[in-house]
Amino acid sequence: MAVSRLVLTDFRNHADAVLTPGAGFVVLAGENGAGKTNILEALSLLAPGRGLRRATLSEMARQGGSGGFGVAAALDDVDIGTGIQPDAPERRIVRINGAQAAATALAEWVGVLWLTPAMDRLFVEGPGERRRFLDRLTLALVPGHAHESTRYEAAMRQRNRLLAEDAPADPDWLEALEARMAEHGAAIDSARRETTALLAERLAAQPESVFARAGLAIDGWQGDAATTAREREEEVGEQTV
Repeated sequence: MAVSRLVLTDFRNHADAVLTPGAGFVVLAGENGAGKTNILEALSLLAPGRGLRRATLSEMARQGGSGGFGVAAALDDVDIGTGIQPDAPERRIVRINGAQAAATALAEWVGVLWLTPAMDRLFVEGPGERRRFLDRLTLALVPGHAHESTRYEAAMRQRNRLLAEDAPADPDWLEALEARMAEHGAAIDSARRETTALLAERLAAQPESVFARAGLAIDGWQGDAATTAREREEEVGEQTV
């Protein structure tokens, strides 16, 4: 869906801004400090995650404002919004058609992808940055990917806390957590591979040119049922593109 109306309230340097973009490409022009990037950051909050700057929520509230902020958008016949209240500056609120929802639910309505100058080191830094970028791509195609990632990380944190305790870990609890990790880890792996395969297919379909053609693939675990939970934890976290 395309954004037909964007409303910013006390967001960064925008006290009250309303944008109604038309069809096609939209170009933002203005002096340095006018708030162009702030508008793009607001749009990035229409997807799950911390936005293109990865800033804390309280940093996004306008200085001298109410202490909270709001970002609302109209997408055809769906209205979505997110923001914070002054009394809970680090608690993100999400509403879809007026009803409160989880941040991961945003992926069901809109796909947002960005490339910024700060990301020019995407291919020279560690694989973690590439995984995060791939996961944002995947969210646009598989909305449930955010749910699977959240559940996987939650189970992994519980398992690590259990193993770090002085007392011996409850084997039944440990087995249950590892089974949950295996389930969500397999879903993460499958979604990443589906996205990569679709991208590779599109690249292969491009006309021949004098430029080298890129090939995309993922190295790492491919759902082997004999893989242990510990190996799954390491390999889902070490997949490289």
